[in-house]
Amino acid sequence: MNENERIKQEKNPLEVLEDLRRYAKTGFESIHPDDFLRMRWYGLYQQKPNVGHFMLRIKVPGGDLTVAQLRVVADVAKEYGGGFTDITTRQNFQFHWLTTETIPDILDRFQAVGIATSGACGDIPRNVTGCPVAGIDPTEIFDAQPYVESLHQFVLDNRDFSDLPRKFKLTVAGCCEHCSQPEINDIAATGVRRQLPNGEWENGFHVRVGGGLSSRPFMAKKLNMFVPLDRLNEVTGAVLTIFRDFGNRDNRKKARIKFLVDEWGIEKFEQEVRARLSWDPEPALDWPEPRKNFRDHMGVHAQKQEGLFWIGAVVLGGRMTAEQVYEVARIAEEYGNGSVRTTNQQNLLFAGVPQAKVDEAVKAVEAAGLTVFPNPIRRAAVSCTGNQFCNLALTETKNLIIEIVEHLEQAVPALDEPVRINLNGCPNGCGQHHIGDIGLQGCLVKQGPGQTVEGYDLSLGGRLGRDAKFVRPIWRRVPATDVKFAIANLLNGYLENRDDEDDFSTFVDRTSDDELAALMKTSFAEPATA
Repeated sequence: MNENERIKQEKNPLEVLEDLRRYAKTGFESIHPDDFLRMRWYGLYQQKPNVGHFMLRIKVPGGDLTVAQLRVVADVAKEYGGGFTDITTRQNFQFHWLTTETIPDILDRFQAVGIATSGACGDIPRNVTGCPVAGIDPTEIFDAQPYVESLHQFVLDNRDFSDLPRKFKLTVAGCCEHCSQPEINDIAATGVRRQLPNGEWENGFHVRVGGGLSSRPFMAKKLNMFVPLDRLNEVTGAVLTIFRDFGNRDNRKKARIKFLVDEWGIEKFEQEVRARLSWDPEPALDWPEPRKNFRDHMGVHAQKQEGLFWIGAVVLGGRMTAEQVYEVARIAEEYGNGSVRTTNQQNLLFAGVPQAKVDEAVKAVEAAGLTVFPNPIRRAAVSCTGNQFCNLALTETKNLIIEIVEHLEQAVPALDEPVRINLNGCPNGCGQHHIGDIGLQGCLVKQGPGQTVEGYDLSLGGRLGRDAKFVRPIWRRVPATDVKFAIANLLNGYLENRDDEDDFSTFVDRTSDDELAALMKTSFAEPATA
């Protein structure tokens, strides 16, 4: 039995809540070492530097927040979190610099406005993500936010699923463009619609299982079943039960459900799911997949509600000051319907803005330091937490993504399409570098005897959608200071050499590794080898 399994068997991690309150009185030094693992079930990690400080992650199902909830986010960031907070690629908020003594008050504040931290980390179902324009997008198949909320409540504090082999990521969306990235989730439900014999239409879901990134990425595989709306929780429960009972508990490196699906094959896995259901699902539909999964909902868009608009704004790197969060809440209340949604691209949007107020609202958003009409590079940039706070990261990311974007905005002014740059400080994939048009994975680069600098493995060609694929490596161990120049050379080379029918993805697909490397026009330490 590995150490994590021993700790979970001795006490269910959900029982650590009262210990957290006790430790707030007795101090950091009194924390039992095993409880540092159990704290993750309430969203708490020891942060780097470890001594006495924690990172906290909250759950925001579907990224949907009220103004009251957002103001508590700002309060916690200001009073306890060093004056800032980060939007994650799971539509959550993350806080740093928290201390043992402050934890109970923080948890109580979030609970008072309906925000949970239970299951935000740990070997348990995580935040249920979704489409940030659910219910307001004129092109959506149907509004899936009620099913996001239902699934969130189904797994929240559910002892049947509180001790899984590893973490479990869920997403539910009715967006026709699959913006919730179903291909890289442990379980993903995407909206479909079928016509019944009587001519009426029925909404439902297709379900994928076994997606995930980290050091061994896998694309999720689709179950051959049409899932009625009211059966989604039952299917999810069946998948969770299989993972709980058959997932690898000996080797944590192979403990994600993606390894189980890969080992069994999707046909056997589906048989096991069907055996645990109270009804016999009909086959999946012949449903079209979007070609390329990039839809960020940024800019100004008309809602399905007549006369109302949403405003999507880029938060570069996902980091916001407490003052910015307060201002976002004010703008949402004054100009919109009091709703703010976060996105898995670390951005946010304002819903329910009357047409007469759009121009004024846009000016207010831009004045708050956010970008409503971004450059294609700024629009599509994502980064993980980096080594400022993460114990696993090798490199700094938040400042570097800003540096890269600002350089490219000046150096590649003719770029006319979004090109996703995903920056990650280690192989674990929080910044999702495996699916970026340009994926950067942090590493250390030797530059002489006893001297190392931060660097990145540079890979190209990742995407989701109908032609989903992971990146392929082009250069390894590129010094961090050279990355922005290499990307600028690459993008300008693309603009000079592309055909009329090319976008960046198709150009990368038809160009050899050596040709792509040559376009970067910089001497690096190590070319990638097959």
